[in-house]
Amino acid sequence: MTVDIRPALPGEYDAVGELTVEAYTHDGFVRGDYAMTLRAAADRAAKAELWVATDATGLLGTVTYCPPGSVYREIGQDGEGEFRMLGVAGRARGLGIGTALTERCVERTRELCLARLVMCSAIYMTTAHRVYERLGFVRLPDRDWSPIAGVDLWAFALDL
Repeated sequence: MTVDIRPALPGEYDAVGELTVEAYTHDGFVRGDYAMTLRAAADRAAKAELWVATDATGLLGTVTYCPPGSVYREIGQDGEGEFRMLGVAGRARGLGIGTALTERCVERTRELCLARLVMCSAIYMTTAHRVYERLGFVRLPDRDWSPIAGVDLWAFALDL
């Protein structure tokens, strides 16, 4: 299977938004109004970097990379890249798409000459945590936080 990781095209924004919502709701990870944020792919593309994984069958996954200055950053500090809203289509789970998208974020952080890549993940997203840890991310407990009651986020970092 040949997978291409590239910036999302404007004509794909609606499908990317739906894929992200589906990926998060598949496992019951959407709380409050977060579905609106997940669906807002065009806004993420304008205010951050919206990346997609595709193959001959179409969209497989997506991630929002938040460079310094992006309003989508949550925990990123000076000298750090950040990514959020990584989602993989149900039909593509287990194929390494989440790993490939995360690796693209690592590459992008290096391209921008940043020293660290950070991200948050809900404490119950244990499958994702294993991917991040396998890639060398470590917990960053001093940046854990909760955007709304009942959603506790763990911070992770990869020093480059």
